[in-house]
Amino acid sequence: MTRKAGLLALTAMAFATVAATASAAEFVSNGGFESTLLPISAEFGGDFPAQQVTNWTTDGYNFVFQAGEADTVGGIGSFGNLKLWGPGTGVANGLPASSPQGGNYIAADPQFITDSIDQVINGLTIGAKYNLTFYWAAAQQFGFDGDTTAGWNVSLGGETHTTGAVANTNHGFVPWTLANFSFTATAATETLSFLAIGGPSGSQPPFALLDGVSLTNVGVPEPATWGLMILGFGAVGAAVRRRRTLAA
Repeated sequence: MTRKAGLLALTAMAFATVAATASAAEFVSNGGFESTLLPISAEFGGDFPAQQVTNWTTDGYNFVFQAGEADTVGGIGSFGNLKLWGPGTGVANGLPASSPQGGNYIAADPQFITDSIDQVINGLTIGAKYNLTFYWAAAQQFGFDGDTTAGWNVSLGGETHTTGAVANTNHGFVPWTLANFSFTATAATETLSFLAIGGPSGSQPPFALLDGVSLTNVGVPEPATWGLMILGFGAVGAAVRRRRTLAA
């Protein structure tokens, strides 16, 4: 191996060390909504204490659905059974049995007993950036008619982003899509909130769907990683000095 090739190899090793050790950490617990008090589709939260979703709180008219049940058996709630328009309720609108994440997902009404779905996030670094991703879609409650809109406002502490409210035709379904937002922490502990938005108000209940919530750091090296990086670049520097000595 030539001196130049060896120098390049050492440089590559230094960067590879940083990349391998600066992996992103996950800050959301139960981001797929798989852990629930009862293994059934149902309204959950403070207004329906019979069902809870682990690590998430709400006082709104929000449901957790198991895969394949939103347009078939539906979910029990404070005002009876609730279903969404889909193949199981007689409309081939493309509503799949599950989200891209699979398993359970959330359905939230943005016009009736509205309240955010929250989780307290700990261990944040003030001033650091975090990447939030989640899957979302739009649907309509079975048994009602009319065009609707639905989407999400998402907050971490005092910073808010929005998916916007997408238009959904009568009895329709807007396919699942992946959202990606960046947040900057202003405290070590902040609340992550999802608030369903949309309309119209009245008798065309829209529903915003949610699954696969993930909040990670942006891969900034931790202190131990910086030490490895310094060692790596030190090795590169030593090789450069040796090369110059031999050439003199």
